[in-house]
Amino acid sequence: MPAEGTWHLTIDTPLGKQQARVLLAARPNGTWHGTAEDLRSGEQVPLTGITVQGDAVTYQQSITKPMRLHLSFRLTLEGDRLTGQAKAGRLPGSRVTGRRVTGPEAQSGLQP
Repeated sequence: MPAEGTWHLTIDTPLGKQQARVLLAARPNGTWHGTAEDLRSGEQVPLTGITVQGDAVTYQQSITKPMRLHLSFRLTLEGDRLTGQAKAGRLPGSRVTGRRVTGPEAQSGLQP
């Protein structure tokens, strides 16, 4: 199952569970682009450095809410599930779980 699509992620952080909607899209030339939306604050940010190799998905994003951080995600694709870790600098990694969403739940203002 390809990584392309809309994903609902839960990140278990020291500040509690954070919920995000992530859109991953492949361009015709094979590169990737995407966006993430924090479901609590509504903040939308672009994803950078996206790589998809086999079942491995990695990317980075910068956020300002609930605090200013640069996050690196290392995820494993398992069908319609993503699991892995988000890391912010020297802070301990946070567990990430996600599921592919479709239909009305996948619709949002996110732009690839």
